[in-house]
Amino acid sequence: MAFQMHRGAVPCPMALPSPGSLSLEPLEGPDPEPNSASGLDSLEEEQWGPTCDILLDLEGEQSMDVILVGSSELSCPPSLQPSRDLIAYEVRVKQRHIEDICICCGSFQVWTEHPLFEGGMCAPCKGKFLDSVFLYDDDGYQSYCSICCSGETLLICENPDCTRCYCFECVDTLVSPGTSGRVQTMSNWVCFLCLPFPRNGLLQRRKKWRARLKAFQDQEAESPFEIYKTVPAWKREPVRVLSLFGDIREELASLGFLEGGSDHGQLKHLDDVTNIVRRDVEEWGPFDLVYGSTPPFGHALERPPGWYLFQFHRVLQYARPRPGSKRPFFWMFVDNLVLTVEDRLVASRFLETDPVTIQDVCGRVPRNAVHVWSNVPAVRSKDSALTAEVELSLLVQDRPRARLPAPAPAALVKNCFLPLREYFKYFSKELTSSL
Repeated sequence: MAFQMHRGAVPCPMALPSPGSLSLEPLEGPDPEPNSASGLDSLEEEQWGPTCDILLDLEGEQSMDVILVGSSELSCPPSLQPSRDLIAYEVRVKQRHIEDICICCGSFQVWTEHPLFEGGMCAPCKGKFLDSVFLYDDDGYQSYCSICCSGETLLICENPDCTRCYCFECVDTLVSPGTSGRVQTMSNWVCFLCLPFPRNGLLQRRKKWRARLKAFQDQEAESPFEIYKTVPAWKREPVRVLSLFGDIREELASLGFLEGGSDHGQLKHLDDVTNIVRRDVEEWGPFDLVYGSTPPFGHALERPPGWYLFQFHRVLQYARPRPGSKRPFFWMFVDNLVLTVEDRLVASRFLETDPVTIQDVCGRVPRNAVHVWSNVPAVRSKDSALTAEVELSLLVQDRPRARLPAPAPAALVKNCFLPLREYFKYFSKELTSSL
């Protein structure tokens, strides 16, 4: 099969094991949830949506199957050196409860529960998980293993509506030894959060894992914002965007959020909002994402830099959902090193969060940088300190190019929009460059 490197990731198939190839453990049925006659819209997130039903059409001639790997007793006790190999030994042989072990590293110093799968999580792994769970690579898949948020070589889920990855070590430790190798020989594998069966070996998906992930982020993350619960694929709607001062249509289209047609995502772009009032925004909306930016450095500023900040904040208040709404709503304001230090302090006070600095680096030399305020998940994880010397160097570099068109700030923050795939429909798995 073809291999695709994604921090060492390989696309994984899903084919029903041939007789005798895998030992299968009796599986529990789907989580008991009341279903109504209205169809898939009433199903809980533990169950398949329409896309998943297609993937699991086991009766068709071109059907794709699932790997269901059961547990097998360890042939020999693990070494005395603590390691993740102890997890299976402790649970199966010593009958220790898996919630008492960190399934990320094997530590017995459990701090909290893993939000996605049954098992514990120690404090260091909790911090790593919070920093990485919403990070994406340029190929559109998540950057790290969905279990341990580490891993160099990853198996990627082939469900077109899923972007999750799993490292070889987690799969071999928690499902059964050698599972990662067997998965690589298959085609169209779907991951442990997409399968209709909750259990594979020691790896058991938590009930209501989307709600648990939200609660985990709200309780453990050092963030002023409450995270929104991720949306099952079959319930995701096209995104509706209000873009102020900077047009991000090209960036969103390259990520698959916008295509031709009113049912494939909508974007309204405004350069001047001086005369815009609340009624205008409410008539155009509702919006799911509000984006704003200062002009790129080197462009002639028709207004003071702070004007863009204040107008963005004003329009943002018009676009916010009503209090108590659970509808996911995101915003982002990008400064291309135009705001003064005082302006940035005011922005942090108005937007109720500190800025994140994102740099474009060639080798070790910064070529461009932006400051970003946002509530999009994991934007903070991309934080990279920009010293006063580096910022001055960037401004000096740009002065000779002041009369030339400067790159739009959105080019640097394009991949920050990838976590929105957990909330809104996207129409292309293959990402294209907008640079």
